[in-house]
Amino acid sequence: ASENARFLASKVNPGKGALPGIIAGQMAPQQDFNDIEQKRYLDIITPIDAYINEKYPDLSSRTVIAYADSMEKQLLTSDGYTAHIIAPRSYIYLFLNSQTDAGMPVEVFKTFGGAGSFDTRFLNPEMMFPEVDRLYEHLMKKREGVFAKAGLSTVILSGELSGILAHEAVGHTVEADLVLGGSVAGPMLHKTVASPLVSMTDFAHTAFGETAPLPVYVDDEGVLAEDAELIRNGTLTGFMLNRELGRHYNMKPQGNARAFAFNDEPLIRMRNTAIHPGTSKLSEMISSVDDGYYLIGTHNGQADTTGEFMFGVCLGYEIKNGRLGNAIFDTTISGVAFEMLKTVDMVGDTLAWNSSGFCGKKQLMPVGTGGPDLRCKVLIGGK
Repeated sequence: ASENARFLASKVNPGKGALPGIIAGQMAPQQDFNDIEQKRYLDIITPIDAYINEKYPDLSSRTVIAYADSMEKQLLTSDGYTAHIIAPRSYIYLFLNSQTDAGMPVEVFKTFGGAGSFDTRFLNPEMMFPEVDRLYEHLMKKREGVFAKAGLSTVILSGELSGILAHEAVGHTVEADLVLGGSVAGPMLHKTVASPLVSMTDFAHTAFGETAPLPVYVDDEGVLAEDAELIRNGTLTGFMLNRELGRHYNMKPQGNARAFAFNDEPLIRMRNTAIHPGTSKLSEMISSVDDGYYLIGTHNGQADTTGEFMFGVCLGYEIKNGRLGNAIFDTTISGVAFEMLKTVDMVGDTLAWNSSGFCGKKQLMPVGTGGPDLRCKVLIGGK
């Protein structure tokens, strides 16, 4: 291994020597993960399924899924850092399906949950019944929905959508390994990339005074995790780094080197990436739109290092004369993130987090995404 390291150093980093050391220490043990038996999952989701079946027999199908996982790591670095990390998360997924009078299938879904083991996150199945009712109401409105009008439109993106946008279309462009590979963010450092109303941070473990959805206290290179500021008042202020590229860019690494399995290489990854909330109420934002859309939920999306993105929208409503109108059928939004963010002129005052997915950059990694409602302009697809 030493010979390989010396050979690679002679080809890749001639004359730079070993990476700078880090402050060594020991992280306090975390609460253990409670790996419950499968019956406990069924005890929660079976009554939810029965509630849906009894109250809403007109559905064409329904799906209720219980899911839980946990990452556990024991770290010991050559700098002398030791840490035992446990990161459990638990969710319930609800899918409701129906069809329009013309026979076109329509679906709504939502994920509930977050950090913690399943038995501590979901104590009683009845706590989910109001969520089922709200989701069913959306489905009935979507059955009577209309197609969106294609073109550039004023929209309000929900916190769920702005969080996905922050991760996919912005976050990946400011990961230093992708910057080194030619990401659009490289030449934009310290330049305007968004409206002055937009700030964005990759939070380590605490955000706005509360524990982040998937807290990271030390990364897999042994670096103590700190918040990585990415955009401040519309200006791109920094990248996410590992130790090697921290030296390359003369920036302090802040704990973004993460590996999924024990035999995976730590890669520069996001943790809890969010656009900061602003001061506008959602009701004020809706009333300010004469003709546009309120886009609530997404079911897929893609983006690349140019900042171009396309996301599927599975739940949304027209806005007509400052009021919500008809629900819309599934559609898409697209654009270039750093151009779209410059059109943001209102930012909601509440933050919505989502932590149920995995980021798939070379290896899986659980991440948190968050954001407020944003009023902006995007291209929306039609029929």
